[in-house]
Amino acid sequence: QTVGGLLKPLIFGGLDGVLTSFAIVAGAAGGSLEPSVVLVLGFSSIIADALSMGVGEFLSSKAENEWILSEREREAWEMDNYPEGEIDEMIDIYVKKGLERKDAEVVIKTMAKYKDFFVDVMMSQELELHVPSEDHVRESMKEGLIMFCSFAAFGSFPLMGYVIIPSLFPHLGPNILYFSACIVTAIVLFCMGCVKSSFSNAKWYLSGLETLLLGGACATVAYTVGQLVKQGGLKS
Repeated sequence: QTVGGLLKPLIFGGLDGVLTSFAIVAGAAGGSLEPSVVLVLGFSSIIADALSMGVGEFLSSKAENEWILSEREREAWEMDNYPEGEIDEMIDIYVKKGLERKDAEVVIKTMAKYKDFFVDVMMSQELELHVPSEDHVRESMKEGLIMFCSFAAFGSFPLMGYVIIPSLFPHLGPNILYFSACIVTAIVLFCMGCVKSSFSNAKWYLSGLETLLLGGACATVAYTVGQLVKQGGLKS
């Protein structure tokens, strides 16, 4: 469970990558584009979007951590200047959680003797914020790198059929390539949903099916748009 904190960029990056890539494949198939065009659009989009997602994850994570640390500084200032008020607020919180007031006073006043510890408790109980570690910038960079790698790696799966199959079976048409991309994407989506269930109480097959259905809905929309654009272009 220690890797659970990295689950968000891993799953989100992977899902976004495979869905973005397959949406391009589905839209191109709906518009009857050549396989070479699909590869150019697909891989260029994957690299560009992976970089964008990785940088975005790093900046958003870093900004969130910096905001939390600024809130911690504010709580520490309030503890230095208005300790009685902060202690009373924490006592009220613990009373609402079910402690008797006398017990809450003993607990809070004992913790208040240790300022840094008590400020972190206030951040958790009062503001419901988790204080990041001192090397939070490195952690944000790690999240951004995982987002980039996950997006690029999973995003390449729907396109692999367009690379491998023509080299092995050059006589097969575009419909077979699209069908292979559908199969590969379905397997990847289902497996990602199963992996996601390892970090929750959801049943693995239900989580896999949920991810597969949502991904299929996105692909259906992309294919339909491609068909509509193609028909509109033919009419014009």
